[in-house]
Formats: sequence, C-alpha cells, structure tokens
Amino acid sequence: MIDLSSWKKIAADKVNSRDAAPGRLSGKIAVVTGGAQGLGRGICEGIYKEGASVVIADINRDEGEKFEKALGGRAKFIYTNVTDEESVANLMAETVSHFGGIDLLISNAGVLRAGPLGELECADFEFVTRVNYIAYFICAKYASEIMKAQHEANPDWRGDIIEINSKSGLAGSNKNSAYAGSKFGGIGLTASFALELCEYNIKVNAICPGNYLDGPLWTNPENGLFVQYLKAGKVPGAKTTEDVKKHYESMVPMRRGVYPSDIVRAILYAVEQEYETGQAIPVTGGQIMLH
Repeated sequence: MIDLSSWKKIAADKVNSRDAAPGRLSGKIAVVTGGAQGLGRGICEGIYKEGASVVIADINRDEGEKFEKALGGRAKFIYTNVTDEESVANLMAETVSHFGGIDLLISNAGVLRAGPLGELECADFEFVTRVNYIAYFICAKYASEIMKAQHEANPDWRGDIIEINSKSGLAGSNKNSAYAGSKFGGIGLTASFALELCEYNIKVNAICPGNYLDGPLWTNPENGLFVQYLKAGKVPGAKTTEDVKKHYESMVPMRRGVYPSDIVRAILYAVEQEYETGQAIPVTGGQIMLH
C-alpha cells in the first residue's frame, strides 16, 4: 500500500473542524469519481447544494477544471485515473491537503462496452472490469485509510462509501455481460467492505440506478449506448436510436429514465440513516424490485 500516514494524521487532527455550509450534508467532505460529466456531474451539483465540499475526481481535465469554476468555492477538481493505484492515493492525499479529510466517497466512475459473447473482445471485457470493479476496490482501499484515522481521533465521527452501481448489478443484461458482471461484483465488494468497516463507523452501500437515458453515456452519437445497443441488436426490430430509447422507456413502470436528482435523494438517504449498511438500493422507477 502507498503510504498515506502523514495525510491520515492531518485528517485526524482536523476531524472536528469542518467548514459548514447549510444543507443536509453540511460540513461533509465528499469525493466523487467520474464527477466531471454525466451522472457524476449531476451528483456533484446535488450534494454541493446540500452543503458538501466536493472533490471532482475525473480523467477529463478540461471538463473538470471548467466544472470546478462553475460549481463554486467548495469544489476542487483533482485529475484522477481511478484504475491507477498511485493516482487514487494522490487523490486522497490532495483531498486531505485541500479540505482536511474525507467523509463521503462516491465511487461513480464507470464504463460500458456492449456486445454478444462471441464478439466481445477480451480487451474490452478487461477494460470494463478494471474501471467498474477493480477501481472501486482501489478507491475504497485508500479512502477508508483516511476515514479510519478520523474515527480513531473521534469515535463519534461517521463516514460513508457509496458505490453508484446499476440495475444491471441486480439482474442480468443481455449482450452486456462485461458490464453486468462488473456490477454484480461491485455489490459483492459493497457487502464485504460493509462488514469490514462497520467497526470504524463507516457505512458502505450501493445505489443501483435505472438507465440515465438523457446522459452522454447513452446519447453520444459516436459510441453512446443507444448506438452500441442498436449495433449489437439488443432491441429486436429497432431501426434507429430513437427506437432503442423508446424501448427502454417502455420497460420502466414510471415511463422515464433516472435523473441525477433521483440518485442524489438516494445518496442523502444512505448517508442520513444510521442502521443500514451493505445494501444495494434500487432507484429504477419500478423496473427492478427487491423482495
């Protein structure tokens, strides 16, 4: 493990002196991976409005720097490659250096490569696994080191790790095995981390959204999911990307995709409740129901 001992001491020393802004996350220091774009951007905006100081961790430097300026004075962009251990350790160190600690890690960064089993390349499978599964482990590993030091300094301190998972972590996804497999694995990590970190007052939960059909992951005209799924034949009879969109909307009882605001409400719930950890929380408009 990369040594964070000096940063753990700083976080422990400052755990009782948080800058507070009004809101349900007042005084919380949050790290959001993949925070410069798409769903991550909406999450950053939502938790910032609720009083959190927000670290925008992303590989997209241009968008991240612009977003930092747009979001406000309690925002900080830190260039991060979540698949690189040293980059993630640097993210946690810089967060402590700038804000004084870490109270909330939202592991949101994710990628998708769709295709039938016989056509899916091993390189694509490994890429999805590296970003969606292994990177979650790396981020939780280094964030929890800072968090544990804060708990040692103040036993009343409480922290949260939240993975933005997917409905594809709760049910298989046709011709989308790399993504679904990585998300099923993420729920296993969530439950296991929850058991290990409970003694440090760190709750670990996963939020499993439905499809963010209005986000760039879906709508990008070159490699968005509407295009990928049309090419992969995931929607029988679909002739256009609009046909694909209508198909996915029709599968949701509430007849729409998820919005970032839906995810933010689930994050607030996961942070505020004190007696729930290791859970996978569906936010799917009724498409996936747990019993």
